[in-house]
Amino acid sequence: MRMIARFFAFLFGTATLVGLLGAAVAGYVIWNYSQDLPDHAQLAKYEPPVTTRVHAADGTLLAEYARERRLYLPIQAIPKLLIAAYLSAEDKNFYKHGGVDPEGIARALVRGRASGGRQQGGSTITQQVAKNFFLSPEQSIDRKIKEALLAFRLESTFSKDKILELYLNQIYLGFGNYGVAAAALNYYGKSVHELTIAEAAYLAALPKAPSTYHPINNRDAAINRRNYVIDRMVDNGYISKEDGATARAEPLNVTFRQLSPNSYAAGFFAEEVRRELAERYGSKKLYEGGLSVRSTLDPKLQIYARKALSDGLVRFDEARGWRGATEKIPPSGDWGAQLAEVQGLTDIDPWRLAVVLAVTDSEAQVGLQPAKLGGGVVDRKRETGVITAESAKVFPRKPLRSALTPGDVVYVEPIKDREGQYRLRQVPEISGAIVAMDPHTGRIKAMVGGFSFDKSEFNRATQALRQPGSSFKPFVYATALDNGYTPSSIILDEPIEIDQGNGEVWRPDNYDGKSTGPRTLRQGIERSKNLMTVRLARDLGMPLVAEYAKRFGVYDDMLPVLAMSLGAGETTVLRMTAAYSMLANGGRRIRPTLIDRIQDRWGATIFKHDERVCKECLSEGWHDQDEPRLIDKRERVIDPMSAYQIVSIMQGVIQRGTATVLRSLNRTLAGKTGTTNDAKDVWFVGFSPDLAVGVYLGFDKPKSLGNSATAGQYAAPVFRDFMKEALADKPNLQFRVPPGIKFIRVNAATGQRTSAGDPNGILEPFKPNTAPPESYSFGGTAASGGGGGGAPIGATTGGLY
Repeated sequence: MRMIARFFAFLFGTATLVGLLGAAVAGYVIWNYSQDLPDHAQLAKYEPPVTTRVHAADGTLLAEYARERRLYLPIQAIPKLLIAAYLSAEDKNFYKHGGVDPEGIARALVRGRASGGRQQGGSTITQQVAKNFFLSPEQSIDRKIKEALLAFRLESTFSKDKILELYLNQIYLGFGNYGVAAAALNYYGKSVHELTIAEAAYLAALPKAPSTYHPINNRDAAINRRNYVIDRMVDNGYISKEDGATARAEPLNVTFRQLSPNSYAAGFFAEEVRRELAERYGSKKLYEGGLSVRSTLDPKLQIYARKALSDGLVRFDEARGWRGATEKIPPSGDWGAQLAEVQGLTDIDPWRLAVVLAVTDSEAQVGLQPAKLGGGVVDRKRETGVITAESAKVFPRKPLRSALTPGDVVYVEPIKDREGQYRLRQVPEISGAIVAMDPHTGRIKAMVGGFSFDKSEFNRATQALRQPGSSFKPFVYATALDNGYTPSSIILDEPIEIDQGNGEVWRPDNYDGKSTGPRTLRQGIERSKNLMTVRLARDLGMPLVAEYAKRFGVYDDMLPVLAMSLGAGETTVLRMTAAYSMLANGGRRIRPTLIDRIQDRWGATIFKHDERVCKECLSEGWHDQDEPRLIDKRERVIDPMSAYQIVSIMQGVIQRGTATVLRSLNRTLAGKTGTTNDAKDVWFVGFSPDLAVGVYLGFDKPKSLGNSATAGQYAAPVFRDFMKEALADKPNLQFRVPPGIKFIRVNAATGQRTSAGDPNGILEPFKPNTAPPESYSFGGTAASGGGGGGAPIGATTGGLY
């Protein structure tokens, strides 16, 4: 018995010693690996890179900017169904274990042996958080030990819900998506709350290996993995067997969200917003800061602007003939696969690329470029159609058979109400820009900087410096009206010679080469008279004109020479539109803006464009006080009466002048055409009481648009087409008349008072004490104003210039 007791004592001692040695070794291992573990407490202040989102004015998502596509959701905002799917797929005992799950490790070992020794994942969600945030993805014992130690530390520091929140927002789920919110949007176009059981299960299947379960390239594997997750959800009691069976039977139904500013033809607008954000906050905050940007874009107006400009560019281009296909591919075999490789423009919908398959005298058969389904996969469906000879007649002097040959890659546009028939198209060489703005606030509602952002990212609305030509003249005349002239002041439309001071003489001329003698100031704008403008600018003094040009923001530092009065300086469409807006709003300075408001990732407003103050708006309740009033401290750049006078004169441009093409709109509009020397650039800038629009057309490498090209012929129709749609459901408001203005009926030709029966009579706005006299005295003989008869030159207010 004593020997047995000694033996058991020896065994006990040995076991104790081994245990102590094991504990010492384990303690040393833990101590050793703990020395260089990262500080897990930093997760309490974790701010992951979050997508910056830009919204249109109506809340529609316009663009996203991110290095990692992520939308952070607190655990309270993640639905239980989605949480159940991830727990079933990754860690069913998550809420039971302390960071490492022995059951999960044993299960992984058994499955590893069953699969022939292949490694099986046994990591808990906590361990995955430790790995994803602090460790490398290498497969080693060292990393596994550190992962387990970090998991224990995380569990002792953070709640289970916080750990799960970190996991569901950090995991990579394929196609650049990080976290469940971004994945739900980009795989299904849904928020997490809208996901079905099958959709939630598929997203939960992805952390294991996103590329292995690619929804198109590896569809069968993706469905099998999704169904495995559904089965685990049933086993764990999260869903019923019936719901599980229904979910298993569903197709994968992944439809990649193709978010692009091109959805609203807003590539130029979105890029301008991106540049401003980068300049204001830097690229790190732009791509990782999770900014929420409310832009000023009106999606409907943007689409109208894109169509109006592109139609105008295409009209000009097609009248100059077909230039031929720019690419060719073999028309035989699988032409669809070859055509899919051709890089086309994605922002010129409804145009599509097509390859010519066969040509006859009456039609050309074409094959249309297959759609791209996402993830680089091309649709196997093949579509064909025909280009009829009749629809190709937009290109003069080019029979169909000589214009096209099999293998030509061309653009086509479907013909409305003619299924399978297409119109031949070509990308225009000419370019241009259009800007639409709220004249009262400077909010840019639409901006198109060229025919296609895909073709060229150069924004001709903001970056192209071009001569505005005669569209600058209203600022010369506004300067005159603000400094003693009236709309009826008489100015000579006669040849003038300007000594340049270097031995050369400048002899400006009118567009038509004719001079017409004394004319009213109004007619100088309506008929766009160069000689009158130069003479007026000389009388005012160019330094004063340059000062007004600076006030309106047309130029920062205009050279004070007379040629500048005819728009010889270079400026942008955006600047011109903003300047005209200040005339339309009664002379208030505005700052053009693409952005209304910016909020940081926490929802705090860090920028707001509208700086007007409303103290009464902060009242806690209604106590019969006066209604709130906005305090507008914006500077006045011109007297409101002077502004209204030039607006009235520019209404005449449309009624009687160089833009009569706009009369068909039957709207209250004002504006001015602009055509530069040799017709290299054509402009029209105009406005209704609440919408200002600037249009420019010209080649990127300046050259003449044609000997007879005018702004009224090419730019004004773009303005017309846009305004027709933009104002379709709006009341026809009149321009606001400032206090003090008095309307007097005068003869349009002479500026003198006239009777109501004068067919050439117009109501002219005058400031107090500036109206033409009731009668005129010639050498002691009195004559009353009236009819088409006129007083001697200089008799009307303002004199002869």
